[in-house]
Amino acid sequence: MRRLLVGAAVAALCAPMWAAEGDVNPDEIIRKFAAKELEFQQARNNYTYRQTVKMEELDPGGNPTGGKWELVEDIIFTPEGKRIPKVVYAPVVSLRNIILTPEDEKDLRDVQPFVLTTSEIPEYDIHFLGKEKVDEIGTYAFSVKPKKMVKGKRYFEGQIWVDDRDLQIVKTYGKGVGIVSANNQFPRFETYREQIDGKYWFPTYTRADDTLHFKEMNQRIRMVVKYQDYKRYEGRSTIKYGDVVEEGKSGGAPATPPTNTPPAKKK
Repeated sequence: MRRLLVGAAVAALCAPMWAAEGDVNPDEIIRKFAAKELEFQQARNNYTYRQTVKMEELDPGGNPTGGKWELVEDIIFTPEGKRIPKVVYAPVVSLRNIILTPEDEKDLRDVQPFVLTTSEIPEYDIHFLGKEKVDEIGTYAFSVKPKKMVKGKRYFEGQIWVDDRDLQIVKTYGKGVGIVSANNQFPRFETYREQIDGKYWFPTYTRADDTLHFKEMNQRIRMVVKYQDYKRYEGRSTIKYGDVVEEGKSGGAPATPPTNTPPAKKK
């Protein structure tokens, strides 16, 4: 099992990239990793896991001001095999200066644990930036930006790092974008993956520490999302990786979270 350490990954982000070697074919790498991402997406759809979200409003110095949003959900399967979220903990939202929107929920579900599959490749401009070491892992770095945006759909814009051996995304840094009102702002985030089942890299940790610039004011926020307790559901699934969850049940030992978190910083 190979694991991406968050602290080392952040340090690597500041390191110079290796020059692209002559034998690197970016188009071929994109084609292969998009196919692997599709396999991973299909595999993850057969796993239960716990998702924990905590967002806090901060003052300019990074101190909590009391505004908070917390949510704990288990992504489980019904006895009929339908995949659903089950709320475990959801206290009253106490955010004072910002309002959560449907776009925030879409980003939480789809953009922050970003997956770039074969069918989605035509929607993005993808440019090879070079080879880079991330926590002793050789990666290919790419910039990713939507070619055009359709109203009602959310996209990822930023940078991804693709493992040069497994050809799967191991880290993303960027933000969710789409067609929204000018006063709807979204933070930049970093998402890290960990190899959970010996084959696929699963998102385990997302962190955002950013200042949102509204017309009336600026608001700094901090958000941490953890994806834990991955367990394979074995009901109607044909996926054969990782530990097994009996039909209609979820749980198990938690996946090891990153041991070092990125330093708080304004992006």
